[in-house]
Amino acid sequence: MLKEFKDFIAKGNVMDMAVGIIIGAAFTAIVKSLVDDLINPIIGLFMGGIDFANKYVVLSGDIAAGTSLADARESGAAIFAYGSFIMAVINFLIIAFVVFMLVRYVNKVKAATEKPVEEVAEAPAGPSELDVLLEIRDSLKK
Repeated sequence: MLKEFKDFIAKGNVMDMAVGIIIGAAFTAIVKSLVDDLINPIIGLFMGGIDFANKYVVLSGDIAAGTSLADARESGAAIFAYGSFIMAVINFLIIAFVVFMLVRYVNKVKAATEKPVEEVAEAPAGPSELDVLLEIRDSLKK
C-alpha cells in the first residue's frame, strides 16, 4: 500500500496540481492586494471617498453611526454587509478575468509551438528520373 501511495504521489498530474495550488495561493494574495490597494480606492473616489468595503446596513441592534464593519460585527448586531459582498464579487470577476487572460495567452503560446509538421510526400518506389535516362541511353547504344 505504501508503494502504491508513492506511485500516486510521483505521478505528474498530482505534482502539477500541487504546484497549481501553491501558485494559486500566491496569486490570491496578489489579487487581494490589487482589489484592496488599487480598486477599492478608485471605487471609493467615485463614491465620494467612502470606503466601499465597510458599507453595511444594521438589521437589528444599536450601533453608532460611523462604526466600522469589524466593530459592528464584534458588537453582535445583525448587519447586512453588502459592501463586503460586492467586493467579493468584484474580486471574483477580477480573478476570473486574469485567469482567462493567462489561459488564453498559454493556449496561444502552446498553439504556436505545436505547429503541424508538414508531411513530406515520399517519392514513389519506382525508378528515379536518372535511372530512366540511363536506361534509355543504354537502349540507344544497343
